Amino acid sequence: MRPEKIDRLATVIILTLTGLVGVVLFALLAYLLLSGIPHISWHFLTSSAESFRSGGGIRDQLFNSLYLVVLTLLVSVPLALCAAIYLSEYAPDNRWTNLLRLAIEVLSSLPSVVVGLFGYLIFVLQWGLDFSLLAGALALTILNLPMLTRACEDALRQVPYLQRQAGLGLGMSKWRVTTKIVLPAALPGIITGAILSAGRIFGEAAALIYTAGQSSPAISYTDWNPFSPTSFLNPLRPAETLAVHIWKVNSEGLVPDARAVSNGSVAVLILTILIFNLLARYIGYLIKRRLAK
Repeated sequence: MRPEKIDRLATVIILTLTGLVGVVLFALLAYLLLSGIPHISWHFLTSSAESFRSGGGIRDQLFNSLYLVVLTLLVSVPLALCAAIYLSEYAPDNRWTNLLRLAIEVLSSLPSVVVGLFGYLIFVLQWGLDFSLLAGALALTILNLPMLTRACEDALRQVPYLQRQAGLGLGMSKWRVTTKIVLPAALPGIITGAILSAGRIFGEAAALIYTAGQSSPAISYTDWNPFSPTSFLNPLRPAETLAVHIWKVNSEGLVPDARAVSNGSVAVLILTILIFNLLARYIGYLIKRRLAK
């Protein structure tokens, strides 16, 4: 067979398989959205969940998920950014650097349930945080750190080396070049990576079952004291997130409308993650446009 025919055949096979995967993913996404969107209403989004009666909502679970995203990013973004700056700008090419990169790769492949059990042993039991948002945020930081570090490092490495040389040629220190030239140029990629990782945090469940807990105590959205046990801002309270709520409703839910609650929660979860992805692209585009002027 001629090389041209082999090339065409391989192209057709690759395109066919890619289209098949796309159709399957689109069909699954459409099924989940069409099953869940009819159950979404303002009452569903703003009312608390019910344990035994029908008509409950996901207000607390939705807020807990968003609050957990904020707490996790507050911890993971500075750590990931510092690690990325070291690996990209300062780390020499030696065994220590290769070992560090290998550790990041290994950590990124850990199952979330393993990270959850580690968080339960260390943060919940050893550190005495009990089941809390803070314990969940620390566990998700471990889970999120490798991906976010690689995203920040890739964004820093995409900055042309000539810009660094220009700053050093003007007498600027290495740290000043990094903070005043490299970081602003890499900011779109860093923000995009942070928002994309927020989508992964929002949909995580396994690690949070053992750290953040499977129940949400009664909280007050008018209590702004973060040290109050009933405050919605208290990071030391147990909190059931939206993904954990979906798992719990499907596994041991006693409400008569468990199927409707589950379908509606899944649709809200998918739409929120979709918003995170679109927001990442839009913010990255705006920053690139502004820096290009």
